[in-house]
Amino acid sequence: MSLSIIGRSIAESVTLKLNETAALLRAKGEPVIHLGIGEPKSKAPLDAIVAAASLLNTGEIRYTPADGIPALKQAIVRYTGDMYGRIVSPQNVIASGGAKQAIMVALQAILNPQDEVVFPAPYWVSYPEMVRLCGAIPVPVLPEDGSFYPTLLDIERACGSNTKAIIINSPNNPTGVMYSEQFISEIVEFAEKKGLYLIMDDIYHRLVFNGKKPISCYNFLKTSIDESRLIVINGVSKQYAMTGFRIGWAVANKKLITCMTNIQSHQTSGPSVILQAAAVAAIMGIQSGVSSLCATLQNNTNVLMDQLNSFEGVRATRPDGTFYCFVDFSHYSKDSSKLAYFLLDKVKVITVPGKEFGLDGFLRLSTCGSIKDITQGIERIKWALDPNSPNELFIGDRKLVRDWL
Repeated sequence: MSLSIIGRSIAESVTLKLNETAALLRAKGEPVIHLGIGEPKSKAPLDAIVAAASLLNTGEIRYTPADGIPALKQAIVRYTGDMYGRIVSPQNVIASGGAKQAIMVALQAILNPQDEVVFPAPYWVSYPEMVRLCGAIPVPVLPEDGSFYPTLLDIERACGSNTKAIIINSPNNPTGVMYSEQFISEIVEFAEKKGLYLIMDDIYHRLVFNGKKPISCYNFLKTSIDESRLIVINGVSKQYAMTGFRIGWAVANKKLITCMTNIQSHQTSGPSVILQAAAVAAIMGIQSGVSSLCATLQNNTNVLMDQLNSFEGVRATRPDGTFYCFVDFSHYSKDSSKLAYFLLDKVKVITVPGKEFGLDGFLRLSTCGSIKDITQGIERIKWALDPNSPNELFIGDRKLVRDWL
């Protein structure tokens, strides 16, 4: 079979594959604990469910404009004003089938073959593959100081004559760290000065802890939106626990949005009208669910950190937000893929290998599950790795005997 060069070069999404693996194992009755999932357990807002059901009950489910229904674009305009303090017009907005599609369409609109896209590592698993799908070159950047906090100098050193764009994700997947206001201001100014596109992946920007406030990149923009190359990505998936609704958006200059709309019109014709209606209701409705989710995630994160602090041989940077923690397990194995599959095989705990995020020796752990999932998951991992643990472990009515240490 003859496949395209690009098609052969793209790897499957490891996070989606692990979700599938967890579902299959649970269907077989396996006592799986999924510490790799990036999906809140809370329910979607009632406003969103009612709006989707009401439209569905009419039976009038039709095509929509490729860039989104007017009501959703107006809701995103309002959201941008409320959350970022910047007034934009509906012509600055495109709604897509999730934030992932919004990023993908933006990259297709700005990249030519062999262009380079710079982004800090660790990074979301899809960034390199999305760039490659455009025939361009991903350029991940590890902070020189070994931390999860990049500096402007780190980014500057990675940029060259072929650099077309920078992607910044804060709070960050997989580390959960939030970049400083100084760094965001510097990167906005640098991109403007160099004429680079700056994609701000803000999908987690409201999921921050300890009283921290989301940072508005618009505060540092010295030009109007229509004169800038700033692209702000967001969506309903994470903050409203609406991952399956697949509605995201981009806010950018009108010329770029028009180009993105043209591309999207030939890809998907636009997002589902039912799901757009649900997104409108979520954005315009009661927002208490977001703060409740933040409180739950912060508590879960505190529990996870307490568990990890008593785990000799691992190191973890406390997350500032999201529902992830990126943990250094290199004391036990520098091959994160091998370690992740070992833990799945021996103790039925799913984690995500750090290698997929550009940094081997780490595992991404999620705090989306229950406190019980977190405590039992770490207990199982510790039992599997720590030679000082008892030789036997009970998982439900199963007795495991450790015979590999």
